[in-house]
Amino acid sequence: MWGMVMTSSICLRQTDLKSLIAYSSVSHMGLVIVAALMQSTLSFMGATTLMIAHGLTSSMLFCLANTNYERIHSRTMMLARGLQTALPLMCMWWLMASLTNLALPPTINLLGELKVIVASFSWSNFSITLLGLNTVITGLYSLYMFVTSQRGKFTHHL
Repeated sequence: MWGMVMTSSICLRQTDLKSLIAYSSVSHMGLVIVAALMQSTLSFMGATTLMIAHGLTSSMLFCLANTNYERIHSRTMMLARGLQTALPLMCMWWLMASLTNLALPPTINLLGELKVIVASFSWSNFSITLLGLNTVITGLYSLYMFVTSQRGKFTHHL
């Protein structure tokens, strides 16, 4: 569980878009491993749901990151500032992918995370602290990724 928190913290320091998405994948898979090691019915259901949700969400994020790279020829998020004004439809997809990544209702990620959190709380009361911290950090880096790459003043080097 501590590895999930540390990997999520690494995401907050990333400037490379694909690296941030890759580290977030490692953090999400840490949650799946925690669920699988608890070996309860609810945790297995949560792990399965999270694996499916992760496959869909990460694929969408990597696809959007590649589209950004094709447009600006860089993976640095600061160079992609202001893409909302140039590509508003892609910005909407980025928003949907970011909100799905941070497990906002009614996404499948929320269902999986809730199952794992409930199962881990019945397993150990201390685990809710680390899982809560991981959830907050996940929200922070998902919003950081969206705001840094889509919002702000448009860069004219494109």
